[in-house]
Amino acid sequence: MCGRFAQTKELTLLISRFRFIAEDFEIRRRYNIAPGQDAAVLVLQGGERRLKMMRWGIIPSWTKPDSSAKPFINARAETLAEKPSFKYALAQRRCLVPADGFYEWRKEPAGRLKTPFFFALKNGEPFAFAGLWDEWTPPDGSPLKTFTIITINANDLVRPIHERMPVILPMKNEAPWLDPDLKKPERLLSLLKPYPAEEMTLWRVSPLVNSPQNDSPECLRAVRETQGFLS
Repeated sequence: MCGRFAQTKELTLLISRFRFIAEDFEIRRRYNIAPGQDAAVLVLQGGERRLKMMRWGIIPSWTKPDSSAKPFINARAETLAEKPSFKYALAQRRCLVPADGFYEWRKEPAGRLKTPFFFALKNGEPFAFAGLWDEWTPPDGSPLKTFTIITINANDLVRPIHERMPVILPMKNEAPWLDPDLKKPERLLSLLKPYPAEEMTLWRVSPLVNSPQNDSPECLRAVRETQGFLS
């Protein structure tokens, strides 16, 4: 799964990397983005990539205004074309979620303790998760744009920590993922693969990340592993 991630790069670097048009807001560095919070998402409009702020946790557009249904923060790649909650978004509303990396927690043998780790690319560059978005109208009548991050079976680097990982799109697959003319589920699903483990890295981080209220560089600071998993 993917329950936390980071967007810490400056806007100018993101524009250079993803070639988008920014809306009238300033993106701030985020070190611990949690479900239910707003994050920057890239969509294709009028043939141009545009940066939008959306709420993390997709709510399908057909959800009743007074529904208490829980938003979906993740969507399994294997069942996207089958699930009613995602079928329309897969065909019509795909997005890129810029990130520097994501967090995952290792369950420890004793007790309920979980150890947090941060996963990133070895080259330190930003990348994009494959995502879906939708627009839902809550009881107050103000449309709310929401998104979800797609997950896949973990690669060899992530698997010792968790069996699932977010889909990181290779740069060559970002444009096809956003292409509105690409609608065949089998073609779209073929873009969703575990990212090569040899191109990624990880390190143990502080338990500060456990709380969504903590959103500072200290969340990413490496903590020396003392149990033999990492040196």
